Amino acid sequence: MRWCLALLLCCFLAAVNALSSSGSRLLVVLDDSTEKSSFSTLWSDLEGRGYDVSFESPKSDKLSLFEHGERAYDHLLVLPPKSKGLGPNLTPKHILDFLNKDGNILLALSGKSATSSAVSSLLLEADVHLSSDRSAVVIDHFNYDTISAAEKHDVLLLQRPGSLRPDIKAFFDGEGVLALPRVAPQTLGGESALVAPILRAPNTAYAYNPKEEIPAAEDIEATGSQLNIVSTMQARNSARFTVLGSVEALEDKWFSASVKTPNGQKTTTVNREFAKQLTAWTFKETGVLKVGEIKHHLVTDGEVALEDLNPKIYRIKNETFFSIEISEYSYDKWVPFELPADDELQLEFTMLSPFHRLALEPTSRTETSTVYSTKFVTPDQHGIFSFRVNYKRPFLTSVEEKHEVTVRHFAHDEYARSWAISAGWVWIAGLWSVIGGFLAFVVVWLYSAPVADKTKKTQ
Repeated sequence: MRWCLALLLCCFLAAVNALSSSGSRLLVVLDDSTEKSSFSTLWSDLEGRGYDVSFESPKSDKLSLFEHGERAYDHLLVLPPKSKGLGPNLTPKHILDFLNKDGNILLALSGKSATSSAVSSLLLEADVHLSSDRSAVVIDHFNYDTISAAEKHDVLLLQRPGSLRPDIKAFFDGEGVLALPRVAPQTLGGESALVAPILRAPNTAYAYNPKEEIPAAEDIEATGSQLNIVSTMQARNSARFTVLGSVEALEDKWFSASVKTPNGQKTTTVNREFAKQLTAWTFKETGVLKVGEIKHHLVTDGEVALEDLNPKIYRIKNETFFSIEISEYSYDKWVPFELPADDELQLEFTMLSPFHRLALEPTSRTETSTVYSTKFVTPDQHGIFSFRVNYKRPFLTSVEEKHEVTVRHFAHDEYARSWAISAGWVWIAGLWSVIGGFLAFVVVWLYSAPVADKTKKTQ
């Protein structure tokens, strides 16, 4: 009976376990509790995927991202506050500390109200810049919903990003139209490898404050693809920070709304599916890489004994085999990691600088992983070397593995004998000719004593 109860309990826990690879605790920060009902479909979808969703006001005294020095939550979803800040417990420093502790953050903005200075300061830390006019929205006179924004043109209708960009198709795949009402414009800073856009504005879009007069061309700060609708920053610890420019896009009424393009085409939005993909990537349900078994050993014809795996010492000019097993998390399971067609995974055999930089090729596959391997000859240089795999790509967690080994010289009994080297036969012949000549000289000298002189005896 106890065995049956334990089995049922395990099945229940497995059923309610979150799909995220980093935890199920999700904190939602929203200023007004009455807004909670506007996003009911989003909350039910998150809970249906196994998240333990908690709601707090930024002004609440109970709000805290940490408990006993550790994260109290695994993920943070912040809706735009109506007040000037996020409260004393959600300062930019607290949120950055949460990010440094491997917490994931989804921050939603809105063009309905001016963005607070606290949020602007936080985004600057992630190299995401908002418009100097905090009440500005993105306007497009060629890609808008003629039903809900016939005059203001501030409800953008855009294709899903996965259908336009092959680099993110694995995470945001699918066709359809997104409705993005009142987008708060954002631009990215320098050429940082940590920051990347998911969805850009069309070339015909620009940002301005609809409460003011139509600005002159020189007064517009950014236009077209300079403006981002959704931006991301993946920290060096692989924690994820996503900025969504339109919180209204997550509301129930836009998840399957009927919209009409300026050319008269009617369609239904796919905001719900995009919201699932966006939260899944941000909360590490997709794009998470895991390293399994790493092997290196001398190249042999047969099976490698267990004691010969991953030795600490190699000899110069050894033919060596290296393999690494990598899996990718996809919603609820680990699957084999597939490299993009134009990308490669590399192995560096390095001391102070790489002596070898080799492409790792997929050689075998299991149900949950792909094994990448290569062969090479250790260099003619003794010292402390490292097998290093450093794979860092946008929208994928980092893979950084380093295993040190020693490379030694030949031992005295490992050098090839002189007679096995054909180029040394001349010198061997010269050596023996000298020895033979010396022995011949000794023999001749010993057996060629001078003849004694014959003298007459005199009396």
